[in-house]
Amino acid sequence: MKPSFLPSLLAADPGRLESEIARAARAGADAMHLDVMDGVFVPNVSFGPWAVALCRRAAPDLPRNVHLMLRDPAPHLEAFAKAGATSILVHAESCCDVAAALRRVRALGCRAGLVLNPRTPVSAAERYLPLCDGILRMTVYPGFGGQAFMPDALAGLPELRAAAPDLPIMVDGGIDASTLPLAARAGANEFVAGSALYGAPSFETALASLRDAWRSAFC
Repeated sequence: MKPSFLPSLLAADPGRLESEIARAARAGADAMHLDVMDGVFVPNVSFGPWAVALCRRAAPDLPRNVHLMLRDPAPHLEAFAKAGATSILVHAESCCDVAAALRRVRALGCRAGLVLNPRTPVSAAERYLPLCDGILRMTVYPGFGGQAFMPDALAGLPELRAAAPDLPIMVDGGIDASTLPLAARAGANEFVAGSALYGAPSFETALASLRDAWRSAFC
């Protein structure tokens, strides 16, 4: 499947978000990834719908991938859709009717994604596959950027890829040019990168390195 590379806004300079979004767009990113945290489901707080709206203003042609790390995402789906989300992802571990939430995301005109924490078996996604436009496998514990990649979180991805060969599978957490090939060979084709892009001297060079890493995974 065609690879996609999504910079994580969580790693951007918080004082220059608009220009950081525009920088990602100029570099050729495929979408912007926004982590939304409530301080309850994960031990951190971050963006609200305003950040999605900012992305839409700063780079209107760049899709907006919104990852809801919320204890109960259901009451917030409409607000993020109205703000301009292209995709909305909810956790299998959240305290809501996950199937109903995925259906609602689609009804709002967005792509629906299911997120699995590192220790959640990939088999937990099986019942939701008909309702999903993509799966996100966390390769770190969600909540904070800059964590080390967890290789064992890739367990089960080859089986998921075999069961759903046309389904986008995303990974997020510790993704850089050295870890990306591991995830790619396991079946992932969409890659969220924060520090590897925004922490690099050259965003464009770092993004090119990720694309090269994808190609090297299959050489």
